[in-house]
Amino acid sequence: MGRQHQQRRQLTREEQIALLKAHGESDESIAALLAHSQRDRHQAAERVAAAGPAPEPKPKDVYRLRNWSAYNKALVQRGSLTVWFDEASIAAWRAPKDPTKIGAPTIYSDTAIVCALTIKAVFRLPLRQTEGFVGSLITLLKLDLPIPNYTTLSRRATTIDVPLGNRQRDEPLHLVVDSTGLKVFGEGEWKVRQHGWAKRRTWRKLHLGVDEATGEIVAQLVTSKDVTDDAALRSLLEQVDDVVLQVTADGAYDSSDCYSAIEALGALAVIPPDVTARDWGSDGARDRTVRRVNDIGRKAWKVESGYHRRSLAEVGMYRMKTIFGPALSARRMENQQTEGALRCRALNRMTHLGMPDAYLFQRKSA
Repeated sequence: MGRQHQQRRQLTREEQIALLKAHGESDESIAALLAHSQRDRHQAAERVAAAGPAPEPKPKDVYRLRNWSAYNKALVQRGSLTVWFDEASIAAWRAPKDPTKIGAPTIYSDTAIVCALTIKAVFRLPLRQTEGFVGSLITLLKLDLPIPNYTTLSRRATTIDVPLGNRQRDEPLHLVVDSTGLKVFGEGEWKVRQHGWAKRRTWRKLHLGVDEATGEIVAQLVTSKDVTDDAALRSLLEQVDDVVLQVTADGAYDSSDCYSAIEALGALAVIPPDVTARDWGSDGARDRTVRRVNDIGRKAWKVESGYHRRSLAEVGMYRMKTIFGPALSARRMENQQTEGALRCRALNRMTHLGMPDAYLFQRKSA
């Protein structure tokens, strides 16, 4: 630390002269260099004085919660074991017997596997600790249930179907979509920031479709890092069973295939075109957007179309990484896809427990 401080300390005039003489500079060149340096400092000081005082930063908007008491209880409930190990899972723990199946009977139902893996995701447990955790719950509750071991959980995770647990909707859906990266292995951000990366880093992309009104995740997809956002949109939309009124996405989805997939749902596409986009004279949704942006400007179009609501997809990703972490623990792609779906299912359960109801609080003038 002391060495870095010495390197960053500004040299005095005498030290500068001694350093230049050590490099063989003549007295005339030393005087010219010092005069040039002093003139630059004076000019910089004059520019700062001419600019005047720096403008005061604009105060940030302050939000207050209307339902703090209820939301606080919901946050506490997220850590309750009865939320994740509930009566419905216990009742459907054993797999029903199938007389037509050949071989050893299946012991655990899909509900039991989903319950155990959800506990693993919520409390960030490895597979072996998940086995011990679930086993201790069954023992403490004095239940006559078999305990799935970690190999069973890993094997069943490759093929299990994970429902997202969405609630029924009576109104059309406004879907906001985006994607984020989840690390599989490699150095952490601190090491990369301090020393740079030295090993291969691998990550997966999590594509999310979020209900703008409720914050529920209605569609999810885990892909390799090479799959672009626009290529994954059609697969996301195929998961949505509700009536979709509008799909809002950023400029990464500005492609003809995305517009075609959205039009097939009968929904309105709100995607900002590229700044170099041209109007080809057609009656397609993209050309209509380009013409509207050219008429009223990009900023006004975003306000008119409600494009800024797309940020709720980023809020969903922030919640996902804050609660479950920025990395995946599984190593096979099939298990990683299941892990992503389980996180989305658990996040939906947390959303159902309670969400903040905020309003803009206006500051009083000083």
